[in-house]
Amino acid sequence: MANTGLLKRYSKEEAKELFQLPLPELGHLANEVRKFYHPEDVVTFVIDRNVNYTNVCVAGCKFCAFYVGKGDKRAYVLSLDEILKKVEELVSLGGTTLLMQGGLNPELPLSFYTELLKEIKKSFPQVQIHSFSAPEIVFLAKKEGLTVKEVIKRLKESGLDSIPGGGAEILSQRVRNFLSPNKCSVKEWEEVHRTAHELGMRTTATMMFGHVESLEDILEHLERIRKIQDETGGFTAFIPWTFKKGGTKLDYLEEVGSPYYLRVLALSRLFLDNFENIQTSHVTQGMEVGMVGLHFGANDLGSLMIEENVISSTNYKVKIPKVEEMVKAIKKAGFKPAQRDTYYNIVRYF
Repeated sequence: MANTGLLKRYSKEEAKELFQLPLPELGHLANEVRKFYHPEDVVTFVIDRNVNYTNVCVAGCKFCAFYVGKGDKRAYVLSLDEILKKVEELVSLGGTTLLMQGGLNPELPLSFYTELLKEIKKSFPQVQIHSFSAPEIVFLAKKEGLTVKEVIKRLKESGLDSIPGGGAEILSQRVRNFLSPNKCSVKEWEEVHRTAHELGMRTTATMMFGHVESLEDILEHLERIRKIQDETGGFTAFIPWTFKKGGTKLDYLEEVGSPYYLRVLALSRLFLDNFENIQTSHVTQGMEVGMVGLHFGANDLGSLMIEENVISSTNYKVKIPKVEEMVKAIKKAGFKPAQRDTYYNIVRYF
């Protein structure tokens, strides 16, 4: 996606200067870009469900409190019937998007994923399956002796509609070598998303920050996804959120506060001049800060997330809002609420 010419393309050096601006000024600049893309002042949200099909994982990421080893008494793999029941509940609540992510479980072959997708599509053809992040796809490719492209093609043919940006954390190999050395590399994460776009699939880009990264690392991350978007136009949105501690190997760190979150959110909106949608996080920041984020460049309040297990595994307790609470929050922030689907098509206005 080429730059429109109406938005400024900031260099990394210019972005560092922006980052030092007083927070209200930085927020104002980001809000102007939000208005450029969304002059109608509509703020969207999606009704989805995050199904973590297994908690068994060999990655051992330092920031994760969710995973267990395969011999652990808490280890599980959800059955097809359990997953179908969860999708049925999603549909009954007016949901459109199914997000499935799990650990890197060496016991699960590619056929587990393809058969699961086929069964979900057969029973619920209307549901958009937005599932399996880059680390899962890279892990499957290596395990099965296939290319990333072959794995994505098989998943797509079985019913996968789009791929979430999870597993990105910070796209700086220096940071990844410390945080998650057993997970896919920066180049492999990029390969998954470029390949998905090449195959006609849309994906999202994410960033989990507020741990050991520097501003330089954040800007490297943003520059990498901006470059991919220039080349493919395949990202629907950018979704940043912060690290939460509790039961992780990084519990010695102090969590960053909401002002820092808003500063990074606003900077992201300014730097990612070729992204139409930026999401604010009520999940990690709480609804009040999530609402403030709508004045710092974001045009989307995220999801109802009918189910959330990963962040909830830490000390931080996620509050899952109801539809009416999302609508009320968006109106209170001064915007027009609308439910969207995975692709940011409006499902209904309120």
